[in-house]
Amino acid sequence: MSLDDVEDRLQECAVVQELNAQRAAARGGHHDDGNLAASSLSQRLFSVLFPGGPAANALLATLYISGPPNFLLALCPPNIDPASLSVMVAFAVGGLMGDTLFHLLPEIFVGEEGGGGGARFVLVEPNRNLLLGVAILVGFMTFVAMDKGLRIATGGSGAHDHAHGPAHPAPRQDEIASSTGVERTQKPGEVRSRGKEGGSKTKTDSAGKDKEISSSVKLGGYLNLIADFTHNITDGLAMAASFYASPTVGATTTVAVFFHEIPHEVGDFALLVQSGFSKRAAMGAQFVTALGALLGTLIGVAVQEFGGGSSGGSSAAKGASLPLDGGLLGTSLTWGDLLLPFTAGTFLYVGTVGVIPELLETEAGGRKAAEVRKTLVQFLAIAAGAGIMLYISWHD
Repeated sequence: MSLDDVEDRLQECAVVQELNAQRAAARGGHHDDGNLAASSLSQRLFSVLFPGGPAANALLATLYISGPPNFLLALCPPNIDPASLSVMVAFAVGGLMGDTLFHLLPEIFVGEEGGGGGARFVLVEPNRNLLLGVAILVGFMTFVAMDKGLRIATGGSGAHDHAHGPAHPAPRQDEIASSTGVERTQKPGEVRSRGKEGGSKTKTDSAGKDKEISSSVKLGGYLNLIADFTHNITDGLAMAASFYASPTVGATTTVAVFFHEIPHEVGDFALLVQSGFSKRAAMGAQFVTALGALLGTLIGVAVQEFGGGSSGGSSAAKGASLPLDGGLLGTSLTWGDLLLPFTAGTFLYVGTVGVIPELLETEAGGRKAAEVRKTLVQFLAIAAGAGIMLYISWHD
């Protein structure tokens, strides 16, 4: 007997039918009119943006999170300071953490599916939640390993702190000059344009001597592209896993990833320019890495379709078979069911280890009053990002 069969049999129970009637009456009552209006508004918006099935919606979401942030790079000046995006970074942290805590984790462990329906039941089986916790830990540690490997490859954390989250340190003015075709003179504040003659890109130090952009900075730029491509694959996996969990989880995950991608892409763009890329070359490289998200989505859809993942709800509530010898390690879990907890683990890393340390930084010698105001704004942005996720979940 499958869990779908068990659910159908439960709906025949007189007590369950009474609970369903009470829930239907509550939803149609006067006190819930506001909730219904808010819910229908978000559902109408999501239905317009995501009109297809889980696979089609996951591909659409990938286009939403990859396209606009890359096109915005055309408006970014080559010498943009990623630190100026701290408020947007804080908002993205709130969105990512809110999506993880209010949508992903409840869906993983309880099988809360957005939308209507009657009373639902969760069948608890031994060791199932343990495997889900292991998948979350694997996702978290995967990003730890990727971040550590990148730091080792670039010769230390100072070369490139990038874990799909932290904005890159602002390039020094002389480094910006060397990579954008502008030279600094020995006098502070004077800048003159460099001609288009051939030769390697150089920069002038305080003594007026030319030296090539260091090989470690160039290496950091190329390694960034590899890391960005890999991280975008995990974004694609997140899109597939979330839409196969439920339309609401998919939509909120798309929103959270979208607002995270904007400062993330700008930070990568600034690092590539610092590494010697022209603006057009940096934009082209970012577009290529965006294809990693599409690849990840296709992999995720394949795993869900052919790996036994449940669609339209968590296997905790339906879609999996009850016999425990048919799943992973004697549970009802399939490989597709592990994508969502893996995604939650990566989001936990991005929101905590990846980005929050950047928000904790203060400027050396800065005024305390200014730092306090900046911190308050960042906290308000985090609250706004998390509040949007909570609002959608509360009224769903």
